[in-house]
Amino acid sequence: MPDQTSQPVNPATRLLNLVIALVNTSVSMTKQQIRTSVAGYADAPSPEAFERMFERDKDSLRDLGIPIVTVDAGGHSDDVGYRIDQDAYALPAVDLTPAEFGVLSLAAQFWQDKTLRTDISRALTKLRAAGAGEIANDAVAGLAPRVRAVGDAYGPLLDAIEALRAVSFTYRAASTGEVLTRTVEPWRIAARRGGWYLLGFDRERRAPRAYRLSRIEGRVRLLGRGGAFAIPEGVDVDALLGARAGSEHEARLAIGPERAEALRARGRSDGDGTGEGAGPRQDGRDVVHVAYTNAHTFADEIAGYGDAVVVLSPPELRDAVVRRLRAAARLGSAVHLGAGAAAGVPTPSPTDRSTDRDGTSTTTTEEQRG
Repeated sequence: MPDQTSQPVNPATRLLNLVIALVNTSVSMTKQQIRTSVAGYADAPSPEAFERMFERDKDSLRDLGIPIVTVDAGGHSDDVGYRIDQDAYALPAVDLTPAEFGVLSLAAQFWQDKTLRTDISRALTKLRAAGAGEIANDAVAGLAPRVRAVGDAYGPLLDAIEALRAVSFTYRAASTGEVLTRTVEPWRIAARRGGWYLLGFDRERRAPRAYRLSRIEGRVRLLGRGGAFAIPEGVDVDALLGARAGSEHEARLAIGPERAEALRARGRSDGDGTGEGAGPRQDGRDVVHVAYTNAHTFADEIAGYGDAVVVLSPPELRDAVVRRLRAAARLGSAVHLGAGAAAGVPTPSPTDRSTDRDGTSTTTTEEQRG
């Protein structure tokens, strides 16, 4: 008899319990064994109700592609057993190239949520144990994500987009610093220019707007019921963010050979008049033109490459990069001086050196200093 004091098991949990039981049985399980040992089937008030419940569950699992097979013991019908065909159910071996595993490792760095980060770490550890990432680090050496942490707003906004529910949140404007409450019909979340953005319809302004997630303060509140609006087809992410960030500019950069591949991929090269390829300068660098809209964000990115990239124009972008490199040099010098003084070891005087993305120290060139 079922325990009248216990809470009934919901159907999804019962299905999962059945899968676990049939995967782990050594030979097969009879209906009687399933009813007495699998959590959820004791809720059936009668043998007939159990039969109907079990038949529905078998059909549901088979519809999901889980191969439940019948094992006939050759005797009474009560001896008929059930199990899951392991050969048909098991996933094939994971066979990732070093480059593919490297991309997964790089993508994992985007996620800062504690629970998700733990799950990703466990998954990558299992892939390494299977031999998927023996030399993966070489495939992504020198690369680092350009997108900062997602933040607490990401999860609730993603839920709101899926449910088509409006949201309300407190937002600090970048231009004025003013903090206001926004009510938005969320459409999409996108990563651009080193940050995450929400795209949606602002109900107060009655127009599409983009909001940077890092400027959302406090909790995101979901409003009303689901299905409250429809997401337009073909939302142009770049158009919305481009209009928000201002007009587009073009930088002329001198990039060292085989360096800063992310910048090269986004730009166009100065031809040398002989077909494809970049036109090398006298110092051996390639001249590349890269479009940008936000000078501050682009200067952050360029400075991260250290001496690999020299800004030729425009002057204001060049100055912004130089300021960042000099600040990095001063910071690096202060750290080295402090460590040397603590150890009693002489340290070099501050020089124009900066810290690159991979942690190595690089000298700022005369050309970059101007």
